[in-house]
Amino acid sequence: MRQTILFTIFLIFGNLTGCTILPGMHMSPFSKQSSMELPVEENNQTILKKLNIQTITPQMIINMEKDFKSRSLATDNVANHYFDYRIGSKTIKGTPVSESRNQYLVGPRDILSITVWEHPELTIPAGEFRSADSAGNIVGEDGNIFYPYAGIIKAAGRTVEAIRADLTEKLSKYIEQVQLDVRVTSYRSQRVYVVGEVKQPGIQFVKDIPLTVLEAINSAGGVEARADLSNIILTRDGKTYSINLLSLYEKGDITQNVMLKQGDILNVPDNDFNKIFVLGETVGAGGSSGGVGGKRSFSMNKGRMTLTEAISESGGPNQTTSDAARIFVFRGGLNKPEIFHLDAKSPDALLLADRFPLQPRDVIYVDRAEGIRWNQIIAQIQPTILLLNVLDNSSKAIPFIGQ
Repeated sequence: MRQTILFTIFLIFGNLTGCTILPGMHMSPFSKQSSMELPVEENNQTILKKLNIQTITPQMIINMEKDFKSRSLATDNVANHYFDYRIGSKTIKGTPVSESRNQYLVGPRDILSITVWEHPELTIPAGEFRSADSAGNIVGEDGNIFYPYAGIIKAAGRTVEAIRADLTEKLSKYIEQVQLDVRVTSYRSQRVYVVGEVKQPGIQFVKDIPLTVLEAINSAGGVEARADLSNIILTRDGKTYSINLLSLYEKGDITQNVMLKQGDILNVPDNDFNKIFVLGETVGAGGSSGGVGGKRSFSMNKGRMTLTEAISESGGPNQTTSDAARIFVFRGGLNKPEIFHLDAKSPDALLLADRFPLQPRDVIYVDRAEGIRWNQIIAQIQPTILLLNVLDNSSKAIPFIGQ
């Protein structure tokens, strides 16, 4: 009788307090709000409040698709701001003022090749063992070059045509019908730095052909697989600009192909901030089913992924232990956290999920089935009941009395 009473008490206790003694994570079955208060920005100040759990419905999908900001190529899409939010940067969303494609201006350390026709004494021949670079005229740090009979010529900040005209004028005092040519044999004065997720990071020189962002990246061997093309950072004159190359590739936005100039730093960041996390009862690596077909975290491809794609990447819900009617999306957001609930007990609900766009750092949680929780409660209290049963039987044993 005592054992029956104890067993009944433990069953009732386990049923009432299963949420507290059950290991692991799970959501309250009837909750419509978050169990804890979270920081939310309202009226330009941060307050603590519980979040309403929003059910993913067809009407919600319609409202989200009406909002152009939710599209991956939209300028105000949260994926295009999350990088700045995480690193504390304040990049300018947009490109710097476009500059006209002027002719190349010679600068210090450039090497010029000057040829005066029919006057070899004025032209140092390159010869068999001398390159054009070593035989040319180097522009000094003061921006000048020296040339016989012409003297000191200002070269920095001028085009080769202007330098040619100046030399022609000064040499005409000594040579009739001067014919000469000026060209840059080595461009060394204007540098651009390409760093980050490119295959060959380093210095690139601006030449007579204007150097654009796309050309600089291609000259660096292209981007790595983990590059974030939507948040390329251009640093110029103490300011940083966010360039979205995806808009150039997929939308034809040529304004993103900025022309680079001396001192620019082009940084191609990685996409580690664009990760999605899938937790709970899925057939992911390390999941309760022991499957290896899915992952627990992965990066969004080009900054976009749907809820169905994420669940599929993780291997899908565990058909033995999961409650497909209780799939949740926890979103930190930019000072606007949200919680979404998908009832996928009917598989056609995944059609809705396939039109639900995820955002960077979203956490997807597939809850555990109620029956599995109950079995775990029994498994936890069973050793205690057996121990009490042993103690109860030992207390009724008749002590040995010596004869």
